[in-house]
Amino acid sequence: MANRSAGFYFELIGFPGIPPQFDVLFSFTMLILYNISLVSNGSVMVLIIMKEKLHEPLYIMIANLAFSNLLFDTVTLPKFIAKYWFDGGRIYFLPCIIQMYFVHFLAGVDPFILMLMAFDRYVAICKPLRYSSIVTHRVIVVTCGMFWLLASLVTLLNLLVLKHPFCGPNKILNLFCNTSTLLRLACDDVNDTREAILTYAMVFLFLPLTFIILSYSIIIVSIISLNHSKSWRKVLSTCTSHWMIMSLFYVPRVFVYIANYARLVLSPNLNVFLIFLYSYLPHLANPLIYCLRTEEIKRIIANILKSRFET
Repeated sequence: MANRSAGFYFELIGFPGIPPQFDVLFSFTMLILYNISLVSNGSVMVLIIMKEKLHEPLYIMIANLAFSNLLFDTVTLPKFIAKYWFDGGRIYFLPCIIQMYFVHFLAGVDPFILMLMAFDRYVAICKPLRYSSIVTHRVIVVTCGMFWLLASLVTLLNLLVLKHPFCGPNKILNLFCNTSTLLRLACDDVNDTREAILTYAMVFLFLPLTFIILSYSIIIVSIISLNHSKSWRKVLSTCTSHWMIMSLFYVPRVFVYIANYARLVLSPNLNVFLIFLYSYLPHLANPLIYCLRTEEIKRIIANILKSRFET
């Protein structure tokens, strides 16, 4: 089969509508975005690891989210940037499959971490007296580890693409290799594979979302029952950072998944733009949102900056 040949390769196209004269500007923009993500997510991870005050359940979840985001960007962006700088848009079959696996694996971890954060907020607001006994350091570490393992195993389903030959078009209209773009390039009937993978992806996406919506519905009902407006506003403010991150992660992603499931035809540029939006924008926003909305992290960063300037 042609796709088993060592010489078979795909060509990453990215945004097909960008004129060649903007390639340099676009590549530098992507490099800047990658460096911002690298520094911000890496700093959050190091800060949480190094500072004992941050060895708490909420910060462990934030560190897991930052680690997932950092790995995703590292797996995808350097190769795409190399397309413009070193004419490195060519990606051979095996590296493409490996990249595809990690793209879906790392993207599969995030919704479960977000679900765990929703559970954390539910317990903190609705069962505050039992919070320290339910949401423990050990429980969060074990649960996060289980989510990483679950995502890595379920993502193996994406390897069903290996049963299809790739012997014709090799242009990937995307920033990286993923299942949906590869199936469009297969030479035989992929309907069964597409339906199986899309069904698993919808379950993997909407199961955590359902739990998140249920958790926050209960939270909203609970805070509405509070008598003092200042009290419910203060409680609600503790959830806003999580809501912002969920919106960035879910809104464009759900639209793309529903469009694929309903067989809606999106223009190549719109499809790639939406993938770019839900793949990278949350990774840039997460550290900023949590640093600005979490008092303990703000305090530690302020102390670090103060000590640096004083010396």
